[in-house]
Amino acid sequence: MSKISLAFRSFFALLFGDELPPDVVTELGLTRKVAEKPVPPAPVVRLSDGALQMLGILQRDGRLLDFFLEDISPFSDEQVGSAARGMHGPCREALNRYVTVAPVIDGVEGTFAKAPSQDPNKIKFLGNVPATPPGGGILRHRGWQATRVELPPLLPKQDVAVLAPAELEVE
Repeated sequence: MSKISLAFRSFFALLFGDELPPDVVTELGLTRKVAEKPVPPAPVVRLSDGALQMLGILQRDGRLLDFFLEDISPFSDEQVGSAARGMHGPCREALNRYVTVAPVIDGVEGTFAKAPSQDPNKIKFLGNVPATPPGGGILRHRGWQATRVELPPLLPKQDVAVLAPAELEVE
């Protein structure tokens, strides 16, 4: 194929058809490349997202933040207890729905318990602790560890830093 013929065919093929014919592609020594659709960037997930999401769930279901951020000093013990009792059930249900917790040491508090590990994340020795931690001691608190965490997926544009949206009533 002559260069002029090749140029004209290429020009008009691109002008009217948006692509070169296969024989022109071969003649020019080109290869067809399929345009790849750009992949949208993955959402940035921060380590704090799950914690903020859980705090938002506890606020939504049990008004936990409202309780903790309220100045309760002017209220009587009965009023505070009543508010805590009202929050307890919904917060417990929300926690159990998304997280399973188990004791670090499944024992009776106030009795001797063996330390299952020397890991300071799991065991905190109290009192007169020698340089080499002992194999056990009196159990003062069983500790808690998460054995399952299954939070719902975040919505694409969800801002986990917003723990509870402001509520405006329109009259």
